[in-house]
Amino acid sequence: MFRGVEMPSPGARPDHSAPQVSIDHSAAHKEDLNSKIKEQKVVVDELSNLKKNRKVYKQQQNSNIFFLADRTEMLSESKNILDELKKEYQDIENSEKTKTKK
Repeated sequence: MFRGVEMPSPGARPDHSAPQVSIDHSAAHKEDLNSKIKEQKVVVDELSNLKKNRKVYKQQQNSNIFFLADRTEMLSESKNILDELKKEYQDIENSEKTKTKK
């Protein structure tokens, strides 16, 4: 979600609500990360529960072309992506906690 910023009229006092924009941005980024984490959990769960003989296809980035992929490699890659997303989310949580302590 993007909020426009109003420019103060000449002679007006500076607006001290600028941190609000960064907090909103951080909250939006956190929501986006949380959504991606949920999606990635579903991907990992689906790949984990596939039968061994099932075929898995990987979509070419920015394309509608799919290529046959190895199920175990895809599962491993998906778990790594999930771990990275969780770490990024945790980093944001930790930075928010340190900001509130100050």
